[in-house]
Amino acid sequence: MTRTLLEMKAEVLKALGHPTRLAIVELLGASEERCVCELVDCAGGGDRTTVSKHLAILKSVGLVSDRKEGLRVFYRLNCPCLLPFIACIEQAVRDRVREESAALAR
Repeated sequence: MTRTLLEMKAEVLKALGHPTRLAIVELLGASEERCVCELVDCAGGGDRTTVSKHLAILKSVGLVSDRKEGLRVFYRLNCPCLLPFIACIEQAVRDRVREESAALAR
């Protein structure tokens, strides 16, 4: 049985469905590449093992790729078009919060 394009798109969106993975995508989008140690420090997703698991999920759907240099592994974002998409979602969330706050104030 082959997966449909819709199923594959859903897998990508599911991979983005965690705050730590979103933070990783945003961090990688802000630079050419980062090592795991930098992502652990910046992503707020826990220890190195946890961040590595999140990176593996992003890599499995093709959103990030890695490069080894000695003992260090560097990751880069393969899909920079995600950044405007994430920014659009952020704006929609901010608008919703503003509308809900205004409704509560009435």
